[in-house]
Amino acid sequence: MLGIPLGRFRAYWLGSVVCMAGFLFGYDSGMWTDNFAGGVLTFSSFENDYRYDASTKTRTESLAVGLQQLGAFIACFLAWPVTDRLGRNKTLMLSSFVFCIGAVIQTINTHSLTAFYFARVVAGLGLGSATVVVPMYNSEMMPKELRGQVGSFFQWFFTFGIFASYWIDYGVARGIPDNSPSQWQIPIGLQLVPAGLLGLGMLTLPESTRWLTKKGRHEEAWLSLQWIRADTSDATAAEMDEIRAGVLDEARATEGFHIKELLERDNFRRVFTAFAVFTAQQATGATAFAYFGPQYFELLVGGDADLSLLLTGIFGAVKVVSCGVFVIWFSERLSRRQVLVGGAVVMGLCQITTAGIVAATPSPDTSSSGVSGSGIGTVALIYLFVVVYNFSWGPLPWPYVSEIFPTRIREPGVAAGVASQWLFNFIFSVATPYMIRNLGWGTFLLWGVFDLIIAVVSFVYLEETKGLSLEAITQDRSIGSRRGLRKRTDAA
Repeated sequence: MLGIPLGRFRAYWLGSVVCMAGFLFGYDSGMWTDNFAGGVLTFSSFENDYRYDASTKTRTESLAVGLQQLGAFIACFLAWPVTDRLGRNKTLMLSSFVFCIGAVIQTINTHSLTAFYFARVVAGLGLGSATVVVPMYNSEMMPKELRGQVGSFFQWFFTFGIFASYWIDYGVARGIPDNSPSQWQIPIGLQLVPAGLLGLGMLTLPESTRWLTKKGRHEEAWLSLQWIRADTSDATAAEMDEIRAGVLDEARATEGFHIKELLERDNFRRVFTAFAVFTAQQATGATAFAYFGPQYFELLVGGDADLSLLLTGIFGAVKVVSCGVFVIWFSERLSRRQVLVGGAVVMGLCQITTAGIVAATPSPDTSSSGVSGSGIGTVALIYLFVVVYNFSWGPLPWPYVSEIFPTRIREPGVAAGVASQWLFNFIFSVATPYMIRNLGWGTFLLWGVFDLIIAVVSFVYLEETKGLSLEAITQDRSIGSRRGLRKRTDAA
């Protein structure tokens, strides 16, 4: 195991398998439009095969992206009853299978936009349900010392997916003739690789210990915990007892779950927190940069298209490296709450400063050679912004939201949070081109203001969860009981 203890190795393996959903999410997000290769939907081969022209291009691109996000949003509300009934493992297999059906239909040259749109919705159902199950499965299986790190794998794999999509699009755009359908079929068909790795990889993993306990399958739960910890010591037995006690306490509290329980005071606070955290993740402006990087950099350096595309490619590499540094070295050393608050402050200052520089300094025109000092400064600020994002609001919402719910409402609670992620992903991806066109430098100012608002709300409202077991986090029955959580954090 190269010096890695078996239990840690198995935790990393589990996180890597399930977070292929994050790679898939990133790959699909970066593949279609506005990366530095142009994107599949801008390939003339795709336009010719699906018979649309400049007059319908914007609508086609909007529907292609938006319908998958719609399918993913709907899947968030279908996933939690399915995963409650089938378990985390089987639900992720099913999600992979559904996504593969959509990907296969997209890859076939049907010449029908209707069939293509249908396939996008189907793929969205598979991808959306996976994004709900992955964080809860991760949180339920990880030891508290690794929960933040392995939970952050999702965002790291997401950045790898975007980066891979950029270069695959670049390769087929430059290496395959524009009249060949394989130019667009190859990048679309390659989605089947991470989707297949997710589905087949689940065969190597046990079911969630906490889900099995919730269903009364205690022997299987004990075997699952032994496998992931690679240990049968008294410490593991004590952890099993704690899990059973926590699950049984939740079951006794209110037998026969009903959806209206989510409106009870303590539960509603948790659901609202999950919804707000993922809304904030999208409102930082980072998702908009992922979709529309070239347009943003054009605002900063002028109309030099090649330079804007180069800066976008570097932007993708910065995301991968910065998120990797955070996951490997800092994810379990830093306070969740402090990082989220501080990250939002720094991102806000970067965006507002960028807005001020762009407003005060006219962008160079296409005839200008090189980049001005102000252009270099703003690009550096945006790179700093994405580094900070991948140290804070990029990776941390995934483990944080999965940590704050008791077993009884974890499925619907996480589903509500992830649904907000897909909802505002859709809203901001549709709105951003209009913001860039109509607001110009004001777009950076708006994101900066959002970031500072997020910082203030996070400082007032968010609680610390680092270093606590899931049972300890929910012990007070109120995510708003700051005193109780902080006492236990200090004790830990």
